[in-house]
Parts: sequence; C-alpha cells; structure tokens
Amino acid sequence: MSVTAESVDGEQMTATPPAGTGTAEPGGGKPRRRAIVVLAATGLVAFLVDLLTKHLALQTLSDRGPVSLLDGEVYLSLTRNSGAAWSIGADHTWVFPLITIAVIGWIGWMALRLRSVPWAISLGLVLGGALGNLADRIFRAPGHFVGHVVDMISLFDPYGRVWPVFNLADSALVCGVILAVLLELTGRQRDGSRVGTKRAADQAPVEQRERA
Repeated sequence: MSVTAESVDGEQMTATPPAGTGTAEPGGGKPRRRAIVVLAATGLVAFLVDLLTKHLALQTLSDRGPVSLLDGEVYLSLTRNSGAAWSIGADHTWVFPLITIAVIGWIGWMALRLRSVPWAISLGLVLGGALGNLADRIFRAPGHFVGHVVDMISLFDPYGRVWPVFNLADSALVCGVILAVLLELTGRQRDGSRVGTKRAADQAPVEQRERA
C-alpha cells in the first residue's frame, strides 16, 4: 500500500510503509479462516471420538475384567479417575475443571493470530482432549465439577501399574502438545511464518524491502 503526500513546493511524494505494517494483503483472511476451520473441526472430531469410546467402554467393559489385546501389550480396563495421571490430586478434583477452562481460554487467545494449519491441528487436538475430560468432570458422577473421568486403555499391564490408564482425550492432548513442541523447535509460527524467514526479512536493507 502506498501513501501519497504533497510536499511544500506542491510536488507529490509516495511513501511505502515498511513490511508487516499497514493494511493486510488481499486474501490475507483466507489462511486465518482455513486455520480456524481446521482447529474447530479437529477439536470437534477429537471430542466426539472420545465421547463415543467412553460410551462404548461403559456399555461393554462394566462388570467384567480387563480385555487383553495384542498379546498383552494393551488392555481395555474400565476405571474412573478422580485425579490426574496415577490418580495425582484425587482429593482435589474440583481443581481440574478450572485448569481445563484456563487451557481452553489460552487456546482462544492463541487462535487470534492463527494462520498455520499445523498449529491449528495441534491446538484442535488439545482443545478436543480438554473438552472430553471437562465433560466428564462436569456431568459424570459423583457430581458437577467433581465428576470422575472414564479411562479404559492400559499399556503392558491390566491395572495401570506400568503406565497410567488413559482415554482418547488424554491421547489427543499428548499428541497436540508433542506437535506444538515440534512446531516450536522447527521455527514454525502461529501466523504461518518461520523464525528464520522473519529474521532474514528484518535484516534485509530497507531498499530491498521497498522493491519487494
């Protein structure tokens, strides 16, 4: 975008604002819309799949022992967890919904500048996982905001003595966080840029940026 001004002797001068300022480029809203749609779709799918698997677990695993899969590498073992992994914080269940609500608010803040599809997938996985376990905390027994989370997947042991029993919401959360770490390590930003590219642009001479 060029800004035209009139000098003292009546001649017109054109000034080009530095890169990264002023009006956004035409079509700049499309990457943002695409990223927001991907975030919402990923979060919704993760939430619904978690909801479905918990429903199936309650229907098929109640009142029965653990089910062995893959020669004992994985077990389906229905448990209800009032705390976090390994039942940490089991006596303070009410804290976890507050933490989850804060995480959802953080995702909303992150989405303000979101234009990266990989970041949208990462945040969507975290959002879907957070909503899945929040729904348990709010709506399941023994009461609102102190509900116990339904877990059903145990690795290498039927009762979670090797690894905590978890659900698909937990899996979505972990995968989303791992993806976010990888994106940070590779310099990918939420706005779709990369750290190395931005540094090179900032160090380029002003004349080159104006010609671009």
